[in-house]
Amino acid sequence: MSMSVEIGDLTRVEVDAVVNAANSMLLGGGGVDGAIHAAAGPRLLEACRRLRNTTHRDGLEVGDAVATPAFDLPASWVIHTVGPNLHRGQDDPALLASCFARSLDVAAELDVRSIAFPAVSAGAYGWPITDVARIAVMTSRGWLAEHPGASPQDVRFMVLDERARDVFDAALGTA
Repeated sequence: MSMSVEIGDLTRVEVDAVVNAANSMLLGGGGVDGAIHAAAGPRLLEACRRLRNTTHRDGLEVGDAVATPAFDLPASWVIHTVGPNLHRGQDDPALLASCFARSLDVAAELDVRSIAFPAVSAGAYGWPITDVARIAVMTSRGWLAEHPGASPQDVRFMVLDERARDVFDAALGTA
């Protein structure tokens, strides 16, 4: 089992699954969501529309996760999760932790060996990167400890700059 942080483009990382910081409508958007949809191609939007027309008619709940194929991305899967939006009063850390835990649950169901997370809810959703890093690392460590030998065994946190890497490194205890 390994956990690491890397500066890089989530849409180019070679892992089995990338996690999309999606909105509840699952129909694309800005930031990470927009970048993943753009890189994956139009079939990702079609797959998300199928989810909206079948199993997720009301959208995806905050803290939940669901998978689609990754289409034109190097990954095989996109695991969509909806983070809490601090600007909308969604300030419960348990909701943010659920994003990471549910994404790992979905990854395990798919037998994904490696997974890359963005800093879910940081940025446009207003959560401080220090809180996101702490919750992401704590939740992922807890999940991996509760599921010894289960997939995924390689968990990566993909960030865009050195400051975010330093924050995640500190949360990982490798700073």
